[in-house]
Formats: sequence, C-alpha cells, structure tokens
Amino acid sequence: MNLSHVTLTAVASIADRIRDRTRDVPELAGIFRGALLNTLENTVKRMPDGSTFVITGDIPAMWLRDSAAQVRPFLALAAQAPELAEMIEGVIAGQIACILKDPYANAFNEGPTGRGHQDDLTDMSPWIWERKYEIDSLCYPIHLAYLLWKNTGRTAHMNADFASAARSVLAVWRTEQHHETRSSYRFERRDCPPSDTLEREGKGAEVGYTGMTWSGFRPSDDACKYGYLVPSNMFAVVALRNLTEIADRVLRDDELSRDAAALASEIDGGIREYGIVEHPEFGRMYAYETDGLGRHHLMDDANVPSLLSIPYLGYAPADDPVYINTRRFVLSRANPYFYEGRAASGIGSPHTPASYIWPIALAMEGLTSESAEEKRRLLLLLKNTDAGTGMMHEGFHADDPSQFTRPWFSWANMMYCELLMDYCGIRINQREAIQ
Repeated sequence: MNLSHVTLTAVASIADRIRDRTRDVPELAGIFRGALLNTLENTVKRMPDGSTFVITGDIPAMWLRDSAAQVRPFLALAAQAPELAEMIEGVIAGQIACILKDPYANAFNEGPTGRGHQDDLTDMSPWIWERKYEIDSLCYPIHLAYLLWKNTGRTAHMNADFASAARSVLAVWRTEQHHETRSSYRFERRDCPPSDTLEREGKGAEVGYTGMTWSGFRPSDDACKYGYLVPSNMFAVVALRNLTEIADRVLRDDELSRDAAALASEIDGGIREYGIVEHPEFGRMYAYETDGLGRHHLMDDANVPSLLSIPYLGYAPADDPVYINTRRFVLSRANPYFYEGRAASGIGSPHTPASYIWPIALAMEGLTSESAEEKRRLLLLLKNTDAGTGMMHEGFHADDPSQFTRPWFSWANMMYCELLMDYCGIRINQREAIQ
C-alpha cells in the first residue's frame, strides 16, 4: 500500500503517544511503529475496484481471519485518518466478495489464478487458495464490519452485498448444526499430515446434534478432533449478536435480525449444555472441542478464537467464574500446549513443533488480563523474545528464542500492537457508534 502523508502522520502520532507512555523502554514503541508500517507496506494492497487484498506475509493469499486481525489495530486511527478507514472498508468489501464466492473457503487468491491447493478433494475453484471450512472465517468479517461502524460511524460497507453474505453465513451455520444429515461439505488432502485432512472420506469425526454449529478446522487451519469447536462457536454467538444489531439499526431488516438472534440463542444454548465440563482440579470450565456424543477435548491453542480469548471476543467478561476456571487450566501444565522454558512460558499450538510459544497467545494473555503489571510483563517478554528482529514471529522455542518459525508474522505483529495500545489506554471501541 502506498502510504500518504496523512496516513504516515497518523501512524507517527500514535507511535509518539505510545513512546511518551513507555519512555523507560523505548524498544516497545520502536517495535510498534515498525509493525504498523510493515503491515501497511508489505501485506495491504488496494485494488482497482476499491476493495483491499491482504496477504498473511509469506503466502500470496488472503485469509478471511488473518486479514481482519491484521487491520484491527488501525480502527483506533480510522476516525482521524480517512484513508485508513477506506482501506478497512475495502478489506470488508473484499471479504464479502469472497464469502459470496464460497462461504466454506478460508483463503482466497487475488484473482481466478488457480493458485493454492487445487488438488484437494473438495469443491475448489480458481478463486480459492484453500477450502478448509472454519467457523471463525465467517465470524471475522461480520465482526470487523461492526467494529468499523462503532469506531468511525461509517455504514456504507453494510450494503446489499453485505446482507446477502450475512444470509449465506446464516444458511451455512444452520446447515452445519446438522452436519451428519444435511451437509454436503467434504475435504480431503492427499499425502499430508493427519491435521491437514478430515477422516471418514472428508466428513470428519461423527457428531451428534447440540445446537452448536460444526467446524471442520480450527483457526490454526488444523483439523478439529471433534466437530464442535467451542471458542469458534462462542465467536459465532458474538458475530450473530453484532449482526442482529446491524440488521436492526443499519439494514432495517427485521427478518435478518430475527434469524440472527434466534441462531445466536441456539448456539449459545449448545455451548452451555455441551461445552462445559466438570474438571477434578479446575472445576466447571469450557472444553475446547466436543462431539455431542459425550466426548470432550481439553486443550487450548494459540490461534484466535481460543478459550483464553473469551473476554477479548466479547463472549463473557474476564471475571466470569467459568472463564476464570478455564483460564487457570489454559495457563497450566494441564493444557497440553502450554510450554515452560528458560526464556518464556506460554501457549503454543499443534500447528508448530513442541515447546514453541506463540506471540499471539502471549499478547492475548495480556489483553485478557485485568492487571497493568501483567500486561507490562508480557510486553517486555514479547520484546525480549523477538531474537533481535524487531518483529513478532509465529512461534519461538521456550528455551531459545533465536529458534523461531516465520521471520515476521503480520497477525502476531498486530496483536503485539493491540496489547501495547491497550496498556497505554488506547482501545478499540466495541459499544456505541461514533455519530
């Protein structure tokens, strides 16, 4: 993205505010400014039709999830920097166009180039890079559209195409409430790790009806062990509540409002009935996945939505008793992907090697803490584990941060930025829209 003087001034202004509040550790503001500019200069592309295409970094495709997360911190600048607001509007327009092409796909090409995983056994098209169905891929665009409204007062992006895409999302989520009997979605990949494909000829592990909606894959792009991914269903509830308000106050569409509210209630009821377990050490807590047939998978993953991120998503407050119990589990050795080492302790993912901690999870640990001291500790930890690159990685080894995956990872960079903003009292508005 070619940056105008106005945009550069806006970035410099917020970086100066950060620097003034963290003068004792100047590296924090340095990483912040570098991360914002890296995302704008290297991942964001304005298209001739007014949309915005956002790559993850080292892959020339746009993930619906990552692209929303990568631009989210710019919402804090969007009201004062129209070019940034228009860039985010363009991201939403691009995401909506992708959903209208295929609501089951998670990643898209810049055009009908046929790049990506075209040999996967699923209903591919030249527009699609990858067609791993993930609930969160449909949550993020709705939530981003809602946040742009709340932070700028803009509503032009919530148009007829947005309403059509929203109805498509509702249709998919209702179909996938009955995955065993109504869904035609299948996904298989040859010659790959088990985490990259679905069992039962692409249908996934058997599930029973719960009221929740089924997901083939996690936000890590790894296959679900059990089809009801609880944190992603939580995000669906939040997105549906966002959509209900949009339909009421912007689209003036009573039917869409009723349908979104009803589905939110059904999914939420399923979470509360099937997604909570009684743990012998931690008490009532949320499972990561369940199948509606009595099985639960207890873990958490660094990628968002996660159980750790529940307050960040807006599903439940940080002082909710079930969340408190879940958080204690997630940040303990009971979570199979919580790693402790000489350099750091934190959450990793089966997506990366054992003992690799993700900066995304460290940032989320800070964003969901109510302690300023804890936020600062985690910011310093992120600074001290960047291996001198000034950038956040996908993951780094708990004993040796010089061992890392991805030299820079835009989503992780922007999570760092959001945590530092939060620590300095600069927060994304999630309530009443600016008039």
